[in-house]
Amino acid sequence: NNLWVDLVALKQQFKKHDGTLPLPVMKNAKTVDPRDKSSTKVLQLETAMGAAIQCFDGASALVIPRSRFAPVKTTNDLFALRSDAYVLTKDFRITLADKRQGIPPDVKLDGMYKF
Repeated sequence: NNLWVDLVALKQQFKKHDGTLPLPVMKNAKTVDPRDKSSTKVLQLETAMGAAIQCFDGASALVIPRSRFAPVKTTNDLFALRSDAYVLTKDFRITLADKRQGIPPDVKLDGMYKF
């Protein structure tokens, strides 16, 4: 994900909110070792930077079609991206191979490959 921010507007928001942005905090229950469900349980606290759009008057979002990128959030996604289901174009973009007819592969590795 990418955020493009007007630095003057960002500075104004930091001044207004004492050096921070008022973003909601999300709580994710996890284990210290994601491959071992019996490892110590922890809470991961994070913010969704996309929520920052609410801090800027007149901000907008762009929806980029999947034909322009291949998201990698899991080992399954990375495995699929590195397969022959995707091709590198002459202008160095990674796109789904034509033979896939617009359908990305559905890779489901064992949980021990989770990162």
